[in-house]
Amino acid sequence: MKKLTLSKKILIVLISSIGFTILFSFFFIHYLYSELYLTSIEESIIYQGQRTVSHYHYGELSDEIIDKIQWYNIVSEYEIIVVDNLEKLSSYFPYKINYETLVDADDQAALEKGAYVLKEGFVQELDREILGAIFPIKGENGLVGFIYIYVPLAAIQDVFQQSIPLLIVAGTVFFFILFLVVNRVWHSLFRPLQELQRLSVEVAKGNYSNRIQTEKEDEIGQLTKAFNTMSLSLEQQEVRKKEFTSNIVHELRTPLTYISGYTHMLKTKIGSSPEDITSYVATIEKEAERLKKLINDLADLNHLQEDLYTIDKQPIAIAQLLLDTLELFTIHIAEKQLVLTLAIEEELILLGDAQRIQQVFYNTIDNACKYSEMGGHLAIALTKKNDAVQFQVINDGTVILPEDLERLGERFFRTDKARTRTTGGTGLGLSIVKEIIRLHAGSFSITSEAKQGTTVTIQLPGLSTDANEGV
Repeated sequence: MKKLTLSKKILIVLISSIGFTILFSFFFIHYLYSELYLTSIEESIIYQGQRTVSHYHYGELSDEIIDKIQWYNIVSEYEIIVVDNLEKLSSYFPYKINYETLVDADDQAALEKGAYVLKEGFVQELDREILGAIFPIKGENGLVGFIYIYVPLAAIQDVFQQSIPLLIVAGTVFFFILFLVVNRVWHSLFRPLQELQRLSVEVAKGNYSNRIQTEKEDEIGQLTKAFNTMSLSLEQQEVRKKEFTSNIVHELRTPLTYISGYTHMLKTKIGSSPEDITSYVATIEKEAERLKKLINDLADLNHLQEDLYTIDKQPIAIAQLLLDTLELFTIHIAEKQLVLTLAIEEELILLGDAQRIQQVFYNTIDNACKYSEMGGHLAIALTKKNDAVQFQVINDGTVILPEDLERLGERFFRTDKARTRTTGGTGLGLSIVKEIIRLHAGSFSITSEAKQGTTVTIQLPGLSTDANEGV
């Protein structure tokens, strides 16, 4: 059975079910024959025998009574024999039942006690089963006669002869309907599975574009929808993987080109003044730092996503940590002439990793400053929101498109498709932010509208009141 396909297994189950149905029908018909037909014949014989015996009231078995019984034999559907002793019975019924004599010693003893005896069995001469009963006729001085009533039994096919055409028609209709149902179920069940098998081979080859069309809501429909979802996800991952490869090549190629070019110029020293050499070295150093930051960011992101980094949670005076981080942007804010608005609740305490939380502050504020317009507005808020600490950064710079909002936080994804060097960055900052927030069981959201600007909202679980008092 292990090597059989699912379709063959189901076919075996269906054939077995039909076989058991036919077998059950056979036993059911046999039950009707044995329990209903034979029982009704037996009850009728007993009734007719007792009724016939009741004609005798007293005295000897007269010819008048015998004539009445013989007349009843003619009009009755049963064979009725009346004798005054058992020896004469064998002459009227000279057959053996099941190859044994009609009346044995046990039967004779029962008859002498006034009880009737049922006799059922095969009679070779009649080539048929018979069912009968011997009834004793008792007089004042003992037994005066015996009545034997029997009837040849119809074969089972004779009993159901009138029903056979109906059974054949009903059976034919039943199996025709069953064939249509099975055929429809077969195609409905296995055609999607065969399609799944074929497309799975395509997926294994790297072709994720195929989909299975289905409107079913059953298990097969859910399976095909899950396959379609998986194929779509793999296709999107393939696109993002190619985009990731292209992005990382771009991010690495630019600084390496600068480093290689300026290194070559330093080696040749053609037309290079001391000022040029100093500029070349500064550029090489800057690009080397950029490469170093890219590698560090990738390493940090991998550690965070693979849960290889252990969060060292300690109570943090979160307001002071935010103010310390803002000091790092004093020059940058002044250069862009940004109007800074602060709304900070200084008593807030957060349980978290101070280094990583400061990285969240730094990356989000850095993005806000980087993409703000000259002389724009920058608002930073740190407040208590229910049982959480909410951090918000709002700037009125470039509006982010809705389709880009969903992808913010992916590796190397940046909203400036030209990837200019004026804004810098590697597109890893928000990815790191989201992973740090995830490890702190917080939430991250971003909205961007022309009137309200771009708003980054981060919520992190705050300390409970009891823990806060303990601190």
